[in-house]
Amino acid sequence: MGKIVFNYLLKRLALFLCAAVLIAITTGFIFLDILVLDNGISETSITELGQEIIVAIICLFFFVKACKGSEQRGAFTLIMGFFLCILIRELDGVFDQIAHGSWVWFALTVTFICIAIAIREGKRTLKGLIHFITHPSHGMLVAGLLCVLLFSRLFGMGILWHKLLGDDYNRAVKNMVEEGSELFGYTLCLISVIWYSFSAKDHVIPAAIENKYRQ
Repeated sequence: MGKIVFNYLLKRLALFLCAAVLIAITTGFIFLDILVLDNGISETSITELGQEIIVAIICLFFFVKACKGSEQRGAFTLIMGFFLCILIRELDGVFDQIAHGSWVWFALTVTFICIAIAIREGKRTLKGLIHFITHPSHGMLVAGLLCVLLFSRLFGMGILWHKLLGDDYNRAVKNMVEEGSELFGYTLCLISVIWYSFSAKDHVIPAAIENKYRQ
């Protein structure tokens, strides 16, 4: 019993250390942009590129999982589709070269395809989602998404910065805070996915939830 508890604590410590290292690395992107490149966190900054790479890695992970023919294909496809839509939105400047606002049509196409695959998989999609949602890493994923989709947007609203710093404030400061918050949120999502990838096989859906699912 003591050995099991020790191994559990050791794994959690390892997770904490790995997460700390990853957060330190991604935060370093901001230091590069501000202190080395002096680009004010522009659209082509290392910070923006880092966000896109992180989301692309998450998409690739779930794509590979979905392609392996597991019973969770429908669930993994839905999750991949969600993050792929986020990536498309992050790359809106690229899609604007085709037509302004065209990223929306690409995102909608991805959405319809992923939903269709999920529906085709039937109940296995629901079971896969339950398995993912009940895994401990899901809480970190939700925290990351809230940071990206809500906190960074509200914290970056111009009305706050105008009130605090006046109309002629340095916009680079606002960009650093907003994009830094997004980067942190995406990093949390990546940590969550790494956590899930290493421990998903050992995760069992709680009996109470599984019984309701089977009903």
